[in-house]
Amino acid sequence: MPITGQLLIGRARVRGQHGDFHAIDARTGEPFGAAFGGATMADLDRACALADEAFDAYRESTLEARAAFLETIGRNIVAIGDELIERCMAETGLPRARLEGERARTVSQLALFASVVRSGDFLDARIDPAQPDRRPQPRVDLRMRSIAIGPVAVFGASNFPLAFSVAGGDTASALAAGCPVIVKAHSAHPGTSELVGLAIQQAVQDCGLPEGVFSLLFTSRRGIGQALVADPRIRAVGFTGSRSGGMELIKIANARPEPIPVYAEMSSINPVILLPDALAQRADVIARQFVASLTLGAGQFCTNPGLVLAVDDHGLHAFERAAEAALAQVPAATMLTPGIYASYLAGIERLEAHGDVERLAKGVAGERLQARAALFATSAEAFMADPSLREEVFGAASLIVRCRDVDALHRLLGSLEGQLTTTIYLDASDGEAARGLLPTLERKAGRIVVNGFGTGVEVGHAMVHGGPFPATSDTRTTSVGSGAIGRFLRPVSYQDFPELLLPSALRTENPLGLTRRIDGVLGRQG
Repeated sequence: MPITGQLLIGRARVRGQHGDFHAIDARTGEPFGAAFGGATMADLDRACALADEAFDAYRESTLEARAAFLETIGRNIVAIGDELIERCMAETGLPRARLEGERARTVSQLALFASVVRSGDFLDARIDPAQPDRRPQPRVDLRMRSIAIGPVAVFGASNFPLAFSVAGGDTASALAAGCPVIVKAHSAHPGTSELVGLAIQQAVQDCGLPEGVFSLLFTSRRGIGQALVADPRIRAVGFTGSRSGGMELIKIANARPEPIPVYAEMSSINPVILLPDALAQRADVIARQFVASLTLGAGQFCTNPGLVLAVDDHGLHAFERAAEAALAQVPAATMLTPGIYASYLAGIERLEAHGDVERLAKGVAGERLQARAALFATSAEAFMADPSLREEVFGAASLIVRCRDVDALHRLLGSLEGQLTTTIYLDASDGEAARGLLPTLERKAGRIVVNGFGTGVEVGHAMVHGGPFPATSDTRTTSVGSGAIGRFLRPVSYQDFPELLLPSALRTENPLGLTRRIDGVLGRQG
């Protein structure tokens, strides 16, 4: 399938006229392949107009039609075959096995949301039947369902070119909710984005849906993304990226005459707590697991363990020695883009220049654009005194903070910002200490991991990939798992409606066979 660099606006393929840019080979830093044309404001307006026109028809499409659409997208992505993996390898520097796994995750997300749509449970249908004889006041007939919020803008992520990009979790959950989607492709992997975008565009056509259900815009300039968030036809935003980028979009969304939600995943250092008895029993094993998690994918995961908190004793010293030995054997790895590589080097240099920070180990040196993993240590007192030590270094770098005792560790943990994940390593004899930390862990993170690391994010019904600010902009939501559909829904109540006008989900005979809450009782009454 030839990559042309064209925008996908509804069913059309359009050459963008707002400047050209090329994909960059992640291993060499050199441009390659066809030029991509940047979207103009007219292109953006056309995409938004089509999405707005498609919204009412698409949000009331049958549950089966919507589920089949999501499954068709998945089949089309698989049908691209090796061309998708090879293009993605060139644009990101990620290895084949990682990208094949990410493609499988992308398809499984689409299948998960297809099952969610078919069940209809996301509609949260509720009926409080009228009680005309109730005293002192009769009760009106009230019925409620959740409906799609409107067209959604999705910003592709740099570090997950498939699972958090054009057909990733934000797109899948928004389409499942009944929202048309306009994706702003990430400039780091435009060819990959075009291939996946074509798969979605074809699925829209194959399933007979309105053309405005999906559009894909390319740009290497900031203005189009900002204008997309500001457009009054956009009703919500999904974003995965930097804290500065997320905050800029939130500011634009809040400044609109009618503000809209921005579901932004932005910054997390994912603290790891190592309790004393766990370290006393298995410091070497924990250290090897830590280094494997830290260096996975060159550390370019939003759940990367960037901070380690532990009591400064013999167990921690053993952990540090084992981690140093393991890290010294790790080869350098190509980072996603030259810009990300440069930012990583700047973060490492900042830590190395800090007077209260000790460098413990570095990985094996590599070639151009390949980053070496790094491990540092400091005291709790120094960490508490300098806010810059809490800043995320995006890549395979972590900072160990040596605490005087568990109480000092607890105070430090309580001072941290919100996180996507926290990890706690413990043995049975650490139970009381862990119990004392748990309320703080719950306040600080969306997912708490015991004796493991957060770099594996299972796609399922119970997953929470979110957390208090600045991990995400809305601590009540998740961007992974079936609960993500709730971000793009809103409740509507129907009072004293005649049956003829009620949506199918709320009709008395229950034609969709939904599980509904009637007078507070959950069941399939109809």
